[in-house]
Amino acid sequence: MTDERPLRIIHCFRSPIGGIFRHVRDLAEFHAKAGHEVGIVCDSLTGGSFEDSLFDEIRPYLSLGLIRVPISRAVGPRDIGAFWKCYGEIKSLQPDVLHGHGAKGGAIARLIGSALRVNRYCVARLYSPHGGSLHYDRKTMAGFSILAAERMLERLGDALVFVCDFERDAYLARVGKPRIRAERIYNGIHDRDFETVYAREDAVDFLYIGMLRDLKGPDVFVDAFARTERFVGRPLSALMIGDGPDREKYQKMMLRWGLGRRIGLLPAMKAHDAFAMTRNVVVPSRAEAMPYIVLEALAARKPVIASRVGGIPEVLGRNSIALADPGDADALARVMVDAVSDPAWFAKVMPDSATFKQTFSASVMSSSLLRLYRDILAKQNGGNRHAS
Repeated sequence: MTDERPLRIIHCFRSPIGGIFRHVRDLAEFHAKAGHEVGIVCDSLTGGSFEDSLFDEIRPYLSLGLIRVPISRAVGPRDIGAFWKCYGEIKSLQPDVLHGHGAKGGAIARLIGSALRVNRYCVARLYSPHGGSLHYDRKTMAGFSILAAERMLERLGDALVFVCDFERDAYLARVGKPRIRAERIYNGIHDRDFETVYAREDAVDFLYIGMLRDLKGPDVFVDAFARTERFVGRPLSALMIGDGPDREKYQKMMLRWGLGRRIGLLPAMKAHDAFAMTRNVVVPSRAEAMPYIVLEALAARKPVIASRVGGIPEVLGRNSIALADPGDADALARVMVDAVSDPAWFAKVMPDSATFKQTFSASVMSSSLLRLYRDILAKQNGGNRHAS
């Protein structure tokens, strides 16, 4: 007989910025509304006022609390103190599930979960890479070390959860064939996000929204925008919305190329609010897993122009005319030209709305994870939280 008691679930991740944070916020809300107790462990050094406002929105769903500990991006001696503090906090909460997201979150969940298991405590240990370490090349010293660590940590988990087929294939190629349970559960977005966002009268032609760092391709966006203007022979308009370590570099790039008046630059805001400001969303990333911005834009009925990376082709269609090779500003510009020149562009690139919603909804994602959590626990001492 299945144990249907409420679960105590803790999500561990490093940076409360971007897709991972969005993923965890949705899971926290859905699982709390389903009667479970949820908590978060993440870095205290990352994020600003915008992220603080997002935390405020989900606090009512965090009955196990929000624990913020200094967790650096790079691996170093400070990790020992961070992990020890996390261990004390997590142990006191007596979780049924530790779900780690990203490399650091995965290490916290699996190491601490394994320490609890040594003390005969029944806890499910899960890891979702969300791209992260899978972007590294095994041929480099850093990549070899990080991917070797992934292989060693694998045995300390009960399941790997991949957010798309691409991520599963990347893990297989870079880390190796999983020696534990592995599931693919697509990222999903909230039902309230499946609502058309109409463009304002003063909407720009193109929008980039996301982290301002080279991996996400803001420089490719600026270059492609300049080429698009040359191809169509008239001035266009664009917005870049977000924060990040390379913001000043892109601002100087725009000024140097004389684009300062035609490309606006705004701080991070909710994607739903940003979509009203544009007619097309551009995702020029050099690497991705399953970016939420693509799902959010399509749910809002905004056409998406994107790099052919990560799980994006699984959303738009592998042969979509909206895709361009990563890092190729000229190829991206030619797609952008079609977007502003072809009146039938929207109809050509948008996926079927019913199929899209059925596949990429947060309700499907959250219920699939709950089934996985319970199945793991059912195999551990009959699903009892304490073995002794």
